Amino acid sequence: MEIGVTTFVETTPDVRTGKVISHAERLREVVEEIVLADQVGLDVFGVGEHHRKDYAASSPAVLLAAAASQTKRIRLTSAVTVLSSDDPVRVFEQFAMLDGISNGRAEIMAGRGSFIESFPLFGYDLKDYEELFDEKLDLLLKLCESEKVTWSGGKHRPAIHNLGVYPRPVQDRLPVWIGSGGTPESVIRAGLLGLPLVLAIIGGSPVRFAPLVQLYKRAAAQAGHDASKLAVASHSHGFVAEDTDTAADKFFPSTQQAMNVLGRERGWGYYDRSAFDAARSFDGALYVGDPETVAQKIIHLRKNVGVTRFMLHVPVGSMPHEDVMRAIELLGKEVAPRVREEVSKWEASQQE
Repeated sequence: MEIGVTTFVETTPDVRTGKVISHAERLREVVEEIVLADQVGLDVFGVGEHHRKDYAASSPAVLLAAAASQTKRIRLTSAVTVLSSDDPVRVFEQFAMLDGISNGRAEIMAGRGSFIESFPLFGYDLKDYEELFDEKLDLLLKLCESEKVTWSGGKHRPAIHNLGVYPRPVQDRLPVWIGSGGTPESVIRAGLLGLPLVLAIIGGSPVRFAPLVQLYKRAAAQAGHDASKLAVASHSHGFVAEDTDTAADKFFPSTQQAMNVLGRERGWGYYDRSAFDAARSFDGALYVGDPETVAQKIIHLRKNVGVTRFMLHVPVGSMPHEDVMRAIELLGKEVAPRVREEVSKWEASQQE
């Protein structure tokens, strides 16, 4: 069971002071967070791509590369790369460079993008949303397979005829995960391709994702892949503190602010404390609490949904850097050991 962290490198107003941290300062803070995550034994750190004022990382590979030479073991991934509005050759080259700097720890999490600012920015039409992703994912996978690439092209990208793409990664093949919001179509796509799957479990009951994991594995098996070897990850909002009340009280204000900004854009209902408290119940999608509380929820997710990697998204809105650092420290030193020990025992019992 792998445990890690994701961030969107948020630069939302501080709920206490109204101050907005600069993009540059927040980028430097995230490098510190990645270094700490490595030091406390976490397995993976992911950075999301955005092209808007309230998030600072438009190029996850650049930020991850800044931390790569300061870390030793932690895997470094986008969360996600908006592949539909990028060029697959450039994505591959950037993450191959990251793989070199990190000596084989780079991953790509490819997604269609729930944020759509990059489409007009790079000259793409949203009506081509699905078509763009399918076409560009096909090319990206070709690039991962061999040094020289021949690809017949598509509606949105010219063909490539026996051209080399460099540098090559340290790993024999760059891992490409598919990020999904939880639609049957996206999990079937990942299964048919035999690619590891990341589910954004940020609302409702996480257990409701179990049928999607089963659907994913059935699709993989039908396509001839060994479904037992495919990894499934969860990306979920949360926060860890010494006690549960402190965790909730610290995490709620900035989360509420960020969720209501997005809610106004997307037509969601108002996010209040009652919604927050319901979501942090044992059956809810928020992983907020003391180390034991958060560990037990992750263990429950592993046993009932089948995830093999859990990534805590922290923070959702801007929080004091020291609070985020402490949450990462607790996740690595106290939550992860509990989860790994219990999951190891459970898996052993399943094999008896």
